[in-house]
Amino acid sequence: MLSLYHDSSTPVHSVPAGAKLVVLAVAGTALFFVPSIMWLAIALAVVLALYAIARIPWPATARQVLSLAPFLALIMLAQLLFTGWQSAVLVGERVLTLVLLANLVTLTTRTSAMIDTIEKALRPLRPLGVRPDRVGLLIAMTIRFIPVICEQAELVRAAQRARGIERSTVFLIPLLIRTLRMADQVGEALDARGLD
Repeated sequence: MLSLYHDSSTPVHSVPAGAKLVVLAVAGTALFFVPSIMWLAIALAVVLALYAIARIPWPATARQVLSLAPFLALIMLAQLLFTGWQSAVLVGERVLTLVLLANLVTLTTRTSAMIDTIEKALRPLRPLGVRPDRVGLLIAMTIRFIPVICEQAELVRAAQRARGIERSTVFLIPLLIRTLRMADQVGEALDARGLD
């Protein structure tokens, strides 16, 4: 969702955001009840076929898989050691399929459409005190501030490298201070605009 949207006019792009989120939720649940390596491989192949239909560049897909590789390898190794190779393959297929499917949703759905869908879905919960507009604002701000915090982390690292510090856990303290300061500024700006 972090500005990953790949603009194109394909059948996958034209599916409404709500339908995509429902499919993602259903698929995410259903995959955990599939006990067959073959059927999970077919599900993974279907997701990859959807990438082709959506005309997502393969380098972008490969980057996603490579960024997931260390995490996936650790999970599969743990499964291999404790439960056996079949369980390791099943878990690997499930995680890879789900991550690729979730990524496909973000690549083919505008962030604004996704937030609008979530707000509409939460409207029936208004009598229970849920404020859909505030939830939408919270999601939008979270999406916006993840890259900002990453940028702050890079600035802190660059400053520490300039001082000759290559690797240090001390990096977390200045990052936390910068993040809290930024949160205070955002809170003050929201208060000034009448948002409690």
